[in-house]
Formats: sequence, structure tokens, C-alpha cells
Amino acid sequence: MTDPVIRTLDESSAHLFDTMPDPLGFREKHRRTRYRPDWQRIALRDGRTVARAAWWGRPEDAEPLLINWFDVDEGEEEAGAELLRSAPWEPGELELDLPAGWRDDPRLRAAAEARTAAARLAGYTPFVERFLYRWTPDRGLPERPGRLVFTAEPDDTVFYDLLRRINSATLDAHARRAVERGGVDRAAQEDLDVFRWFPSPRQWWQIARTPTGEAVGIHIPARNPSGPCVGFIGVVPDRRGHGYAYDLLAECTHFLAERGAECIAAATDQGNVPMAAHFATAGYPVVRERVTCWADGGAGAG
Repeated sequence: MTDPVIRTLDESSAHLFDTMPDPLGFREKHRRTRYRPDWQRIALRDGRTVARAAWWGRPEDAEPLLINWFDVDEGEEEAGAELLRSAPWEPGELELDLPAGWRDDPRLRAAAEARTAAARLAGYTPFVERFLYRWTPDRGLPERPGRLVFTAEPDDTVFYDLLRRINSATLDAHARRAVERGGVDRAAQEDLDVFRWFPSPRQWWQIARTPTGEAVGIHIPARNPSGPCVGFIGVVPDRRGHGYAYDLLAECTHFLAERGAECIAAATDQGNVPMAAHFATAGYPVVRERVTCWADGGAGAG
């Protein structure tokens, strides 16, 4: 068997990316995603594509942010690992977006495990599993409880201070990792950086308060390069236990729907049971699951 040939694509060869089977439905998942051909790489063996990966970011980004499409043929885990290891960008986050309930189907489970095995060979470690949601108007708008007052806030330091409080006790794995590596200041700054990265208006950011003016939390209605999304939902620790995260989610959904959203994407860690319950109540079905991996020394490293 010949050694694999690793190739970065261009406009003339971009079609080669679509020459592999797609048992995990990545093509349907990413049909709204626009990829730069030069951020797509394939591994060829005897002229046949046996592994592929696509790096993703905004069109204006100088380098990709993460890998969100990674495929390997059965028995080609080492070729897939070499495809990742030889990439010219810093290793970081890798997302495998899988069909909901994939563990219950032996064929899907084997395909997912092959890709995870290849990622491990390249130095990536599974980090957290998430539920991916997609609200559409046919689900109906969630009822607004009417307990909170939502207002815009132009001062970033107000958001920063609230994010420090929210991340001091959080179920979110990414935020906890940031806290472990740099404290609540780092976690808050990383969240703000993500908010600013969204191409949606800064004026959309909102703070939730009680009618007497006490801060309860933050919700960030947003758009990412693929469309409208729930950018962030967070409740400060001393206001938890009252279901306020649902209030924030309902308001975020109304906010985006009122601005013409025909679908709204969202996600939460599978271990965040309360937030997953709020998504179900608000009419957000689970459409995919995500296994997030991180490369040693990559994204999130100190």
C-alpha cells in the first residue's frame, strides 16, 4: 500500500473534497457553511480520497479558527491523523457534529469512533459533548414570563463584570477551562472576544434585570457567518434556581425572530442539564450532537 499524499485544495481542485462517502451527514450539516478551498485538505491514497478536513472562520479572518469537518475512511485513521498533523495552522479545536443519538446506531458509532481515533493520533483529546439545536417558526415562539426587564448596555465593562460573576460558578466546559488556565478574568475576556467576533450589531447585547434594577444575567442575540444564533445565555450565581435562564432564552428567541430570523441555532453542553431542559421547553429540538476535541498545546493553552 502506497503512502498517502496530503494535498491542500484550490479553486480548481475543490471538487475533490466531495469524493468521499458521508455516513455522518456532514454535508447536510454544513450546507450553509462557506469554506475557502485553501482551508480544505485531503489525503489521497492511490488516487482515492481517504481523509478530508475543512478549517473554518469568517471570510475576513487571516487564519481559520477551528476544524469543523473531519472525515476518514475505515482503516485510514493514520492518514487522517497525518492530514491534521501536517496542517500549516496552529492546532486548536476540532468539532465533530454527529447525528442525534449516534451512539445507538452501530454504523454511525463506528464511523464517529474512527474519526475520534484519528484525531487522537494527531494529538487531539475529546473535551466535551454538546447538544446542537435549531429553532424554526413552526415551533412557535416561547412564552415570555415577563419577570425581567431587558435593556441594551453600551459599556463593555458592565458585561465584563457580569461575565466574571457568571463564570465564577459555571457548568460550561469551555468557560471552566478558561477559568482553570487564567481565572475568571480570562474567561470573561474570552467571552467578550467571542461577542465582538460575531458580525451582528453590538447594540444587540442585552442585560436582564429585575423590575427593581438588580442584574440577573446576560443574553446575546447574534448572527454567526451561517445565520442567527443564541450567542450566550448566562445568569449570575446568586440569581440561579428560579429558571431565569429560560426567560433569557425566550427573550433572545423573540429578539431574533422579530428581526426576521427563519431559524436560530444554539448549543449547550450535555452536562448542563438545566439549560438543556430550558431549550426543550422553549421549542428548540436537538438536531445534532457535537464532540469537541482540543489539541495539546492548542486553543485554550496558557
